[in-house]
Amino acid sequence: MNIHKVISTVFHPVVIPSLGILLYFMFVSHSIQKSQQLLLLALIFGITYMIPMLILILLRSLRFIKNFQVETIEERKFPVLMMLILFFVLGDILADIYSLRDIGYLFYGASLGLFCTYVLFSFKIKSSLHLLSMGTTIGFFLLLMNIYGLPLLLLVIILIVLSGLIASSRLHLNAHSPNELAVGFLLGLLSQTIIFLAL
Repeated sequence: MNIHKVISTVFHPVVIPSLGILLYFMFVSHSIQKSQQLLLLALIFGITYMIPMLILILLRSLRFIKNFQVETIEERKFPVLMMLILFFVLGDILADIYSLRDIGYLFYGASLGLFCTYVLFSFKIKSSLHLLSMGTTIGFFLLLMNIYGLPLLLLVIILIVLSGLIASSRLHLNAHSPNELAVGFLLGLLSQTIIFLAL
């Protein structure tokens, strides 16, 4: 199988939220018990991966989309709107729990990025959802590093390198232009920053 397709599939936008939360539990939060971490991870995985994948499968079976990469703007509209709502609701629930507030902000930031992505559809601008999700994750850990003084620089560097690999794969697959990749990544970074500053 094409290595670029493997990278794009393994780091599909619906996978990144669960990966981000797993990294958060590994490197940031030590106040939440392991059993609670697993329960929360399972909940987030179900909401941000299982539900969207089931909807994508349904959309593909009904021929509303050609594949799971949802390549055109028209194909992306409903999945992006669906993810926006799911992420906002999840952020709203988690932000009200003090020990999970940071995770709530992560999903608020992601939903803001998706909202901006949806607005850009009106101007026929397609941004990369892969890079949006990576930009959001990197922005999240950069903010945690600065706010709490955590030693997360190596993690951030690894995520940046991974973003480069994903961007390269998307270019090789002709899924995006360099501008679309840059817009997606910047939307993720800026949306996360705006949420933390606003809240």
